[in-house]
This record gives sequence, structure tokens and C-alpha cells, in this order.
Amino acid sequence: MDALPLAAIPGGLVVAVRLTPRGGRDALDGVATDAAGRRLLNARVSAPPADGRANDALIALLADAFGVPRRALAIEAGATARIKRVRVAGDAATLAASLARALDGAAGKR
Repeated sequence: MDALPLAAIPGGLVVAVRLTPRGGRDALDGVATDAAGRRLLNARVSAPPADGRANDALIALLADAFGVPRRALAIEAGATARIKRVRVAGDAATLAASLARALDGAAGKR
């Protein structure tokens, strides 16, 4: 979990995400470090940031990446910002492994 922007919490984990709405497609674009030194999962969605559509698309994208139902995810912080904290319910080690596989698969498609 060290390389990924994840923090284990009771009952799951929290992931730090930088979301780009209207990004042309729904995809995970890897992990980066921002100017403040924070590790962030870069995600893009084609949905606009109006009426929560970009957040809904992010939840769907992450649910697919983690292999969990959408109801297992919730935006904890940053609902109206680009940088978000998303809580994912489940076994932290399993979730981290699923995200790592999804990122590996996404890197192979680029």
C-alpha cells in the first residue's frame, strides 16, 4: 500500500484522488505526487462536474477498479473539489491488490 495513495481504516481504506471531469473518457491515469507532496490517484471521467455527475462517474470507475459494488464507496471529503478522499468498504489488503491490478491493466492499455 506504500506506493498507492491509500490509508487503511477499520472496515476498509481511504484513497486520495485527483479527479479531472470532462476528461474525454473514464479512466485511471496512475499515481502522482502533487506540489504539496501528497500521493494522489489520478482519475478522469467524461462527465461534467455539474449536478454530481462527475462524482457519480468517479464512484462507478473506482467500484469497477476495486471490484466492489458502488454502495461500498463514499466520498468523505472534497465533493466539490478536484482532490477527494473516497472511503471504500472491504478488506484493505484485498482492495489494495485490486487497485494495483487495475492500475497495471490501465498502464497496459495506454
